[in-house]
Amino acid sequence: MSNSTSFHPDYFLLMGIPGLEDSHLLISIPFCIMYVLSLLGNSTLILVISSNKSLHQPMYIFLMMLSTSDVLLSSTTVPKTLSIFWFGNHEISFIGCLTQVFFIHFAFSTESAILLSMAYDRYCAICHPLTYTTTVSNNFVQKTAMVALFRSFCIVTPFVFLLNRLPFQRSNVIEHTYCEHMSVARLATSNIMVNVVAGLVVAACTIGVDMVLIVTSYDAIIMVVLRLSSSQARSKAFNTCMCHTCVIVLFYIPAFFSFIAHRHISQVFHIIFANLYILVPPMMNPIIYGIKTREIRRRALAMLCRAKPNVFGQNIFFLFS
Repeated sequence: MSNSTSFHPDYFLLMGIPGLEDSHLLISIPFCIMYVLSLLGNSTLILVISSNKSLHQPMYIFLMMLSTSDVLLSSTTVPKTLSIFWFGNHEISFIGCLTQVFFIHFAFSTESAILLSMAYDRYCAICHPLTYTTTVSNNFVQKTAMVALFRSFCIVTPFVFLLNRLPFQRSNVIEHTYCEHMSVARLATSNIMVNVVAGLVVAACTIGVDMVLIVTSYDAIIMVVLRLSSSQARSKAFNTCMCHTCVIVLFYIPAFFSFIAHRHISQVFHIIFANLYILVPPMMNPIIYGIKTREIRRRALAMLCRAKPNVFGQNIFFLFS
């Protein structure tokens, strides 16, 4: 199993969901449906926003970045998970496992940074509307995207090197559906305290800081909105932030629960929850924005009706617009 010079296995065995092997095929059905819906929804958002110049505004560009991150996050894990469930393809190379670790955490960190940027965008739009166009310009969005990618690369790359330095001479069996930093580190035959501390520090300094800044932004937004004299203006402001708030809840609450409670819940539940966490937010995000954002809904329906205009298509467009 091991290379005599590096003490690395040639491959790991991803066992799927231990104890539910007989139900793997049944479990794969909702997983596959959610993954397909995620790809369709996020691809539609990316296509609609990128092909309409009127949507080339910071709010929509951030949304397109979020959809791209969602596609990356789910596509890094779900195809391999389905291959385990359908074909019993449990093997993943050592390099392939480290690559999966990198992209899972990279996509997660990037998405957190994008959600923080979207919170700042809403803060500027509502709390400082007169300077919004100059503060949150397309140039600002580009720089924000570069910083988010650079930050994610810098904080995730050490995980790969920390795993690569560990010897794996005892077992190469991972009781999970995908390679995650600590699930791989626990198989090592040496002390992994550095990995544990690194994971905690990175989580606190990135995800923790992002959450605090997002909460601070929305606290300021709520205070400003409550001071508005017009109930119609308050309703419009709250409606503008509703989509983003739902996405934040879907992203951070399950992550926080998984991080805190994984030691106190069964392994089977933890693995199922970890997979749903990879699948549900990417599937729900385009649905939330498609329902709540009128402009995106209208543009998407227009694209569907443009190919073959007919009375039914025009009626559907009129109904949703």
